[in-house]
Amino acid sequence: MSKTKPAALPVDTLIGGYRIVRKLSVGGFGVVYLAKDKNDAWVAIKEYLPSSLVTRLEGELLPRVADDKLSLYWLGLKSFFEEGRALAQISHPAIVGVQNFFRANETIYMVMNYLQGATLQEFILTARDLKREKIFRESTIRSLFDEILHGLRIVHQSKMLHLDIKPANLIITTNNKPVLIDFGAARQVINKKQDSAMRPMYTPGFAAPEMYQRDGALGPWTDIYAIGGCIFSCMNGYPPVDAASRKVKDKLHVVLSRLRGVYSDNLLELVQWCMALDPQARPQSVFALQKQLGDLSNLRYQEKTLSDRLRAGLGKLIS
Repeated sequence: MSKTKPAALPVDTLIGGYRIVRKLSVGGFGVVYLAKDKNDAWVAIKEYLPSSLVTRLEGELLPRVADDKLSLYWLGLKSFFEEGRALAQISHPAIVGVQNFFRANETIYMVMNYLQGATLQEFILTARDLKREKIFRESTIRSLFDEILHGLRIVHQSKMLHLDIKPANLIITTNNKPVLIDFGAARQVINKKQDSAMRPMYTPGFAAPEMYQRDGALGPWTDIYAIGGCIFSCMNGYPPVDAASRKVKDKLHVVLSRLRGVYSDNLLELVQWCMALDPQARPQSVFALQKQLGDLSNLRYQEKTLSDRLRAGLGKLIS
């Protein structure tokens, strides 16, 4: 099978009562399109199209699946459908809304609200370029993630995991509301005896250690690790070191110590808690994390030690 990525649907394709306007993004498991419904309203449509299993030539509608990949393709298709059905039942402003999902062209399409805004990643990069001491104010970070956690808690209550939370998958809409998107890794993890090609894809820096392991036990604590990584990025301006490297030599506490006095000890400790390498050492539920994040009764700020200041200065010289 060719390694060329399957082609997106042609512009102006009519499918399920929607007209494709253009391609928005491509991921390992599908393509997202900007489209219009029959009332000319904007929607985003995600097509199940795993690049590791299918090919499709320019201008074609049907994906081509090799015989030896058919069982995995249909297993993934079933999981994608179940994911769409579960997301359609979740109504929360911090979770992307699923309006509809339908079958066509021997695959599944998920119709979602089209969100206008910018990703948290874009905001972080812009703020970082300003070279201020604080990337974001602590109050902004706490407020932002409080809203996200309210939505994520409902996702977990619905027996789903996201498994790819990162700043690029958080949209800040034009009315300043955070929305968690791209649940492409949220479908059921394929049975451990199945081909590992269908395991959830991970993003280094935000993926918990158990996601690197074929037999790793995934749960709410896995998404919580990623939340910690996102908060870290909002404070530091850069993603954390990947979990595999941290297991060899963990310097997370050193990097966080450079932020003493800039952010409260409470918030720094919360990130350390979320990003514990041992899954059992992390918050085991979103509720436990929410409780700690919202506790403003005894905020502590510690002044940087001389060694902290010297390390910070050396880091700037090296960079």
